[in-house]
Amino acid sequence: MLLKRAFDILASFFGLLVLSPFLLVAGLLVKFSSEGPILFRQARAGRHGIPFTIYKFRTMFVDHGGSSVSVKGERRITPIGAVLRKLKIDELPELWNILIGDMSFVGPRPDMPDYASRLQGEQREILSVRPGLTSPASIKYARRKNCCHGSMIH
Repeated sequence: MLLKRAFDILASFFGLLVLSPFLLVAGLLVKFSSEGPILFRQARAGRHGIPFTIYKFRTMFVDHGGSSVSVKGERRITPIGAVLRKLKIDELPELWNILIGDMSFVGPRPDMPDYASRLQGEQREILSVRPGLTSPASIKYARRKNCCHGSMIH
């Protein structure tokens, strides 16, 4: 675990450093494409269920009136936000969450605190590790999706 944390610190630090010009451009695109803050902040359940604030680039219009869960193609997603989501650029500010220890590169995706509080029994074991920017399942199914032309069935 110590080696994984050391990797997370070094990789997120250098990722933020190398990507800083790109992050600046993405942030400016968000700022000038619609009103509101550049970053989206939301409470998520971290390791041991302890809440933390996750950071992402804002991809939706402010005061959209919808739920916190969104799907591709919704009108409340800004045009720039759709591109950021498609390219996964909206997730890059999570490198900060990794650097400060709230998250890891690989782990279960962080749930909303009310979802995590409903976990029972063996399901709660997922809270024993840091949540991740990506998960083993995301990697597995993204690879399968890419190799099979979008079909999960081959």
